[in-house]
Amino acid sequence: MSQSKSTTNSALSDKPVRDYSEMTVGEMMEPIHAVFNPSETVEEAVTQLRQIVQKTFVTYGFVADPSGRLLGVLTMRDLLLAYKSTKMEDIMIRNPFSLKQDFKLMDAMKLVLNLHYPIYPVCDDAGKLVGLIRGADMFEAQAIEISAQAGSMVGVTKEERLSTPWIKSLFYRHPWLQLNLFTAFIAAGVVAVFQPTLDKLVILAVFLPVLAGQSGNTGCQALAVALRGMTLGELKPGKEKALVIKEALLGLANGALVGITAGIGMYIFAKMQAKPEDPMMLWPADRALILAFVTFVAMIASCMISGLSGAFIPLVLKRLGADPCTASSIFLTTATDVASMGVFLGLATLLVH
Repeated sequence: MSQSKSTTNSALSDKPVRDYSEMTVGEMMEPIHAVFNPSETVEEAVTQLRQIVQKTFVTYGFVADPSGRLLGVLTMRDLLLAYKSTKMEDIMIRNPFSLKQDFKLMDAMKLVLNLHYPIYPVCDDAGKLVGLIRGADMFEAQAIEISAQAGSMVGVTKEERLSTPWIKSLFYRHPWLQLNLFTAFIAAGVVAVFQPTLDKLVILAVFLPVLAGQSGNTGCQALAVALRGMTLGELKPGKEKALVIKEALLGLANGALVGITAGIGMYIFAKMQAKPEDPMMLWPADRALILAFVTFVAMIASCMISGLSGAFIPLVLKRLGADPCTASSIFLTTATDVASMGVFLGLATLLVH
């Protein structure tokens, strides 16, 4: 038994990954067996159902006119409690919700997000009943799409699985790592521009990872919210501006709060590192206080820019027709690193001569 189960699991893991983002409802729908005429009685419908359930599982019955146009949905409860002579048109749920067979699967998921029916009828453009699609299948596909986001954000494709050969995994991942290296050179170039400042104030190098890490996390939070909104259909057309403004304000507020803590840390560390005989530490005002102020302002600016980038990058990718999840974090990391290091070292160069 265990060997058979292991073989089954292996077969499932080796099964090619379907691209649900491009699939339509029609590609996933199943045939409908329990379809009745509005003039049929409960007794006639139950007689037919006794034969149908021996071959397939039935959740709902459907009522259609002679041309096949969907008129209503029948629940098993209503069939059970109705009199035998009651007609289908008298107990059916009229104007039922249905999906079109040419709907993209991801778009259909957004429509049924708050319905949670076990199955959904599928109709063509003329309203004729052509099949059904199970809610479990739809949300399984949605779960796969959402689980693929984490990998897509760093260049791991949806096609890669645990069983994927390492050579193929290398082919999938390596191009994105090369892109990441290129963007890292951009951030390194920003640091190189301010190398003279770093040579004079080595203490700044200690706080570069602090700025980059904090702003990077702020950007990732904004990115996660934006991608979640896109996936679940919460980000409606016209709400993009509100999202960007919200994330900018959150970045500003969070940057100010963590900037206070970081500024205090810089002040204490600068005081500890100060040496009276060091000419670079001689300043008409308190240099440690200036460095603390630089850290505070840089944290605010970098977190605000990171929040903007986290919301803006997936919107731009979507507008360009690309997958918003694909390597978003690579571009976000570049934006946050350049912003945090550039602002921090730039302010230090201006204020600490």
